[in-house]
Amino acid sequence: CQQADTGQLAILYLSLALAAVGAGGIRPCVVAFGADQFDETDPKQAAKTWRYFNWYYFVMGASILLAVTVVVWVQDNVGWGWGLGIPTLAMFLSIVAFGFGYPLYRNLNPVGSPFTRLVQVSVAAWRKRKVGAVADPRELYRNEEIDGPISVGGKLLHTKQMR
Repeated sequence: CQQADTGQLAILYLSLALAAVGAGGIRPCVVAFGADQFDETDPKQAAKTWRYFNWYYFVMGASILLAVTVVVWVQDNVGWGWGLGIPTLAMFLSIVAFGFGYPLYRNLNPVGSPFTRLVQVSVAAWRKRKVGAVADPRELYRNEEIDGPISVGGKLLHTKQMR
């Protein structure tokens, strides 16, 4: 086996870094985008949200299983062309399906800079790190003008998680 030269290693590491950035960027966005398709205020759609997440994680697990078994078997026994062509074709079909279905999706327009809100939350968390939690969630701050455009129901829900 011939050892890879510096240029080949640079291409390898660059492609791995781009794949990591792409995977890190798409996975949380797909879950959030899918959850935005359901109305939080409708009890019937709340049940559909759970069904969506169950199917999403099931399909993700099944696709990983297929990728590490069937596609690898095809690469070993049929050839690399088919082994790489099958995932390429599947990705192409998913892009086409997304393109045709795009007009049917519920899209929330981004409001403000996410970095500004991240810094605001970080500073507030640091300043209030020793303050106790309130007993009544109605005492918590609400700003419907800011929170409305970034949540489907118009309000950010307060929970007892991560207190």
